[in-house]
Amino acid sequence: MTVYGSIKKLTGNSMKVIILGIILSLGGCSMFGGGGATKVKAAEEIFKIGVNAYLWQASLDTLSFMPIRSANQNSGVILTEWEVDPYNKKQRSKVDVIITGKRLTTESLTVTVHRQKYTARGWQDIDPRPGAAINISKAILMQARILRRNNAPIK
Repeated sequence: MTVYGSIKKLTGNSMKVIILGIILSLGGCSMFGGGGATKVKAAEEIFKIGVNAYLWQASLDTLSFMPIRSANQNSGVILTEWEVDPYNKKQRSKVDVIITGKRLTTESLTVTVHRQKYTARGWQDIDPRPGAAINISKAILMQARILRRNNAPIK
């Protein structure tokens, strides 16, 4: 009996099982994307957006509780809108983040916090809370390191 004759005798579920087996066995072929490991580049090697990709995403993640006024990934500048303090409606804050380098270090990140208080003369600038910019910088760097760790190649 020929191969064609054997296949012709198989009907219904038997044929479906054979076809499924063939498809699953081809899943590891490079033709279907399973061939070879892909090299993951570190953020310092990724120049497509102009700044460190992990710092950029971590900054957006960390500031997600504030409305973003402007974000330019080529220049690395993120500016937020004023956000009123939910516990004190007469105070509001905004944050400016500038990513200045491609390395995942504190030197590649500048955070400025602006704060205002509402008075009889309108919104007046006041000093930000002590350590506010440092705490936001630390949060961004921690998130960036987590993103980089999660993107590391599996060995």
